[in-house]
Amino acid sequence: MMRTLLLEADGRVTRGGEELIARWRDEARSRIWIDLQGESQGRERELLEAFDCHPLAIDDAHRERHPPKIEEFETHTLVLYRGISSFDAELNFAPQQIAFFLGERSLISLHPGLALSIDRLLAHEGETLLRRSPEHVALRVMYVSAGYYLDSLLEFENALSDLEDELMEDGSDALMRRVIAYRSRLVKMRRVFRYHVGITQELTAYDYEHLPRDNEDTLHAINDVHERFERLYSLTQMYYDICGDLIDGYISLSSHQLNITMRVLTVITAIFVPLTFIAGIYGMNFAHMPELAYRFGYFVVLGVMLAIGLGLLWLFRRRKWL
Repeated sequence: MMRTLLLEADGRVTRGGEELIARWRDEARSRIWIDLQGESQGRERELLEAFDCHPLAIDDAHRERHPPKIEEFETHTLVLYRGISSFDAELNFAPQQIAFFLGERSLISLHPGLALSIDRLLAHEGETLLRRSPEHVALRVMYVSAGYYLDSLLEFENALSDLEDELMEDGSDALMRRVIAYRSRLVKMRRVFRYHVGITQELTAYDYEHLPRDNEDTLHAINDVHERFERLYSLTQMYYDICGDLIDGYISLSSHQLNITMRVLTVITAIFVPLTFIAGIYGMNFAHMPELAYRFGYFVVLGVMLAIGLGLLWLFRRRKWL
């Protein structure tokens, strides 16, 4: 699907498809935003080559799971961005790559599936942003998309707080599996956000022809995107650390409970060891054992065993081993 937004030299805005490209070429001061969603690679390549996009840039845009990057060419600047197609408060997210080809008067965006941020901007703010410059459209798409991440992460914070309370009250292996799953997803998200922080740092540190820092509005938009991704990165790092602390805390509690159980068993064993020793001695089948001839020998031995058991029990309780 191709969606085109054309800003003509006289300020009129027209929405349509491929037919608007010829009008854009005829008007030197016009601007155009072309969004390609789910088009075949052959169709995309044909259109991009018509806009003099570099073949290596086209290859990068079509490569699956390419790390986010920014690269400048003679006629355009390529920005590969990791967007989202779905996200929820459980950190279940489906990322998708969005490629931006930024020219002096044009912006071409490529993505295989639904992009919520692009749909929103095309419906509401696209005209206003395109009047400012094509780079403002691309930066705004990244900013809005990062906002979806941020909203879901803040919702996850509440779920993580509830999970922490549940672990403290009644920890279980099922809860621990949830925490480990969250931690795994946070690692993946943190890696994506680290890439984007690096991209925005490059934009603020170096001058790109189609993303000029000397333009105050453009620099402000770049800083907004950078700050949002820095916050996303710091949040994922913080949540990752919290999940790690919960795992360590659960393991410590489990180890403590195991130590208490083992200490009780050890005390019980220590009490019965001398009693078993005495019982073993008098259980030997020797003919000449003087105590066997004593009338009250059985009761004396039982009394000694009872005294030893009670004495050891008192000693362990005094030392707070039991």
